Amino acid sequence: MNEKTLEKMKKMKLIGMHRAFKTSIESGKMEDYTTDEMVSTLIESEWDDRHNRSIDRLIKNAKFRYKASLEELNYSNDRNLDKNQLMRFGDCNFIDKHENILITGSTGIGKSYVASAIGHQACSLGHKVIYHNTAKLMGKLKMIKGESSYAREIAKIERQNLLILDDFGLQPFDAQSRSILMEIIEDRHGKGSTLITSQVPVSKWYDIIGEQTVADAIMDRLIHQSHRMELKGESMRKKTLANAA
Repeated sequence: MNEKTLEKMKKMKLIGMHRAFKTSIESGKMEDYTTDEMVSTLIESEWDDRHNRSIDRLIKNAKFRYKASLEELNYSNDRNLDKNQLMRFGDCNFIDKHENILITGSTGIGKSYVASAIGHQACSLGHKVIYHNTAKLMGKLKMIKGESSYAREIAKIERQNLLILDDFGLQPFDAQSRSILMEIIEDRHGKGSTLITSQVPVSKWYDIIGEQTVADAIMDRLIHQSHRMELKGESMRKKTLANAA
């Protein structure tokens, strides 16, 4: 009878339940459980399995640059990385409030890694996240502008609870990129959160975006209810290479 039950569980795709029931049988602990305890164990196992698979899907769909976590960040004093602030970001209330995070600092300082860590944490709490290199995203969207796939991509970005735009401002925005950025930011304003990393100080983003009226509109939406982090110190990439040598 147990074999038939296991087979039915597998066909019904009750993976966690199947694993827990099979383990109980093989370990000879079936008799250690009351009926209520066995039912509870099977339900908990299935719940945990589905929850973990859901998180794995969210992380896979996010396409992060790095596999990172808040606990693994380097919080040394010279980095100007406030651990208390990062831990507050860890509860992802900023996403619930549709607030933005703007991270600036010199190249190699670890901005993308910090952004990826926040993104992973958001996924672990069930939020939909998407990571994009800003220049590559603009290039892709300009290429498909006017096609039906453009609307789908824009809609996909809008559905995300957290949009991460990495390496913002490495290239000035032309008229088409500026228009696309305005559309993205306008669609997300008051509906989702945006996390931006940049080597360029926020005060110079107006010049990078160009066209003062559009830049004002974009920056007003980004800066409103935003949290800022300015990382400092030595390049983490250079330090890693030096330690490896």
